[in-house]
Amino acid sequence: MSAPPRYTLDVTNGQAVLDLEGDWTVHTLGKLQPELSRLDVPDESKLAVDLADVGRFDTAAALLLDRIACTNGQDEIEVLAGTEGMRHLIEQARSLRPKPEEEIGPDDTHGFVDLLERTGRTATSFINEVIDTLAFFGETIVSMLGALIRPARMRWSALVSVMEDSGIDAVPIVGFLSFFVGMVVAFIGATTLAEFGATIFTVELVGISVLREFGVILTAIILAGRTNSAFTAQIGAMQMRQEVDAMVTLGLDPLEVLVVPRALAMLIMTPILTLVSMLFGIGGGAFVSWVALDINPTVFFNRLQDLVPLQHFWVGMSKAPVFGMVVALIGCRQGLLVGGSVQSLGHSTTKSVVQALFSIIVIDALFAVFYMELDI
Repeated sequence: MSAPPRYTLDVTNGQAVLDLEGDWTVHTLGKLQPELSRLDVPDESKLAVDLADVGRFDTAAALLLDRIACTNGQDEIEVLAGTEGMRHLIEQARSLRPKPEEEIGPDDTHGFVDLLERTGRTATSFINEVIDTLAFFGETIVSMLGALIRPARMRWSALVSVMEDSGIDAVPIVGFLSFFVGMVVAFIGATTLAEFGATIFTVELVGISVLREFGVILTAIILAGRTNSAFTAQIGAMQMRQEVDAMVTLGLDPLEVLVVPRALAMLIMTPILTLVSMLFGIGGGAFVSWVALDINPTVFFNRLQDLVPLQHFWVGMSKAPVFGMVVALIGCRQGLLVGGSVQSLGHSTTKSVVQALFSIIVIDALFAVFYMELDI
């Protein structure tokens, strides 16, 4: 039978000693916890606990004692007596305290100084995230080169499986959405150009916009929402079940086993999906031109072939492998950063999708500036 927990607080010569008795466990602390939470240790007093007369002692008791210390401004608790296991639990509870940069007090949410502090903290976090992502990219490239040099180490079955799941299975949604985006572009172009009596130029508008931008951007966004989150969830679930740690214990490199097949699959399938998106996007524009503008499909495609340079197609295709690698690397990296909780998995999945979308837009802008400087 559990002995009820008891305590006495003795303050002498600037030393506050909390003498505990009985069993201090999660099952016995229910009635005593509210009282202990309001325990007041005199200022300038050092807090110590005497656990000599304590029977059972678990993590709940250690966390409660650490909360008392935090509430009274104590950096640590001195253990006067007790087993080594009790000391370890108290030290472990102290190690779980939030770091200073994670603590947000009620008076730290307003003011210009706090605005600058939060801005600086966010900027530092962003720079560190970029550096860590680039480092992960470098490690992945090295692992990919190693797998290509030594094909026997490549997980070919995993590569084919990821190509099917992330590539072939994505063809219907990519084609469906691209078709309707092409229709929207044609409708907008026709409405605007009709004011100038130049509806025939809808062909060039659809061709250039779909080949150069919309095809690859739409594909990358779909992959960021569909495939990127799947990579994070898959690897994150393995991380939660400690399967990744088991791989390391067996001498396997998680980059070779988990990341390289996914990165290579996206490197191969993203250009194919981009081509599918371009074809369906132009098909949607041709359909609208035929139905709403009375532009025969033969005239549409002849004009597209004659007046839309092929360089626009290669500009769009050149972005596809880059976007595919970005989606794969961010998804895998965030999956490997998942902790041991479901909340961590959800947070990493959300962060992964947001980072992928942000990166795609920024990289596309950089491509636009680069090709503009080259006059392409």
